[in-house]
Amino acid sequence: MTQELQLPTAQGGRRSVPVRQVSAGGGRTPTGRTAYAAVHVVADPWRAPSGNGQCHWDTEATLAFRHHVWDQGLGVAEAMDTAQRGMGLAWDQAKELIALTLEAARDREGADVVVGVGTDQLEPNETHTLGRITEAYLEQLEFVESLGGRAVVMASRALAKTATGPGDYEELYREVLAAVRSPAMLHWLGEAFDPALRGYWGAADVEGAAETVHRIMDDAGPERVSGIKLSLLDQGFETRFRARLGQGQAVFTGDDFNYPQLIAGADGRFSHALLGIFDPLAPLAGEALRRLDGADPAGFHAILDPTVPLARHLFAAPTQYYKVGIVFLAWLNGHQSHFHMIGGLQGQRSLEHLVTLAGMAAGCGVLTAPELAQERLDALFRVAGVA
Repeated sequence: MTQELQLPTAQGGRRSVPVRQVSAGGGRTPTGRTAYAAVHVVADPWRAPSGNGQCHWDTEATLAFRHHVWDQGLGVAEAMDTAQRGMGLAWDQAKELIALTLEAARDREGADVVVGVGTDQLEPNETHTLGRITEAYLEQLEFVESLGGRAVVMASRALAKTATGPGDYEELYREVLAAVRSPAMLHWLGEAFDPALRGYWGAADVEGAAETVHRIMDDAGPERVSGIKLSLLDQGFETRFRARLGQGQAVFTGDDFNYPQLIAGADGRFSHALLGIFDPLAPLAGEALRRLDGADPAGFHAILDPTVPLARHLFAAPTQYYKVGIVFLAWLNGHQSHFHMIGGLQGQRSLEHLVTLAGMAAGCGVLTAPELAQERLDALFRVAGVA
């Protein structure tokens, strides 16, 4: 029997949405593409933020979700939750999370982890020198690599605030990359995800910024830079950018609007993946990538293409609040017992947005526990005063 989800309408009635079932229950790690899910942090709903930038998170549920992602054959991108790190998750807490995740990965054969390295230990309301920003990067890099982690050098709000042009970026990245023990990944995050990063790399337009990035990557070479995560939501630009990369360096798409086409690629060129949308899509993404390994691109697209409208809705402006939908779906699927977020960010999306998201999730195969999802949605509607 086809299951259906019952959702309220703006007119006070109800509508039924069929729940799509996709056969995807974990399996081997895909080999043709390397894929990471930028995973969320499960908040502790019983404890309020301390007021000094510290928050409280549920260690057991947070680590359990990382095991879930590994079970699907995907890697974990840790401490790269840009909607929470810098918006509630302080560096001291990120250090604890990184250490626990790397420890958990050591106990699992084949568990893949990359870790975000940034400058968020710096006071955000101050302007810092390039030297101090470099020191902050190196501090985080040393911590991650001392635990055996591989670094993703994240875009820095402090650097965006201080740098006066491309030369400042090239100088800083040259010094940071000279210190890596194993090849790192760079990170280009567009202003849609973080308005504080407007003009990153010292140029107002992406084509000008790309020239700086290519110089940095060419100068470092594949022995220091394995690739770059691009989160610009611009499929054409990403395709052009990756065509210029040297041998041994790759693009990891962070484009949550166009990921199926970019991962599938064309003419022998493709993007790997480091995506926030792969947090709720982990079972589907793992299965789709295995279909691609099996020379079944039609099967790959049949699984992932229907998820794109959901992703575009989830990442709609203001995009920096996309993690509300990520946590909402984790709650509906039973990966956490509550719909609360670090910093109370669950209030940054409307009930209308969430109801639409639930319907889209049902329609594209993201809801893995429909009965539980209905029960939790009904509870949410009652609290919200929806009949």
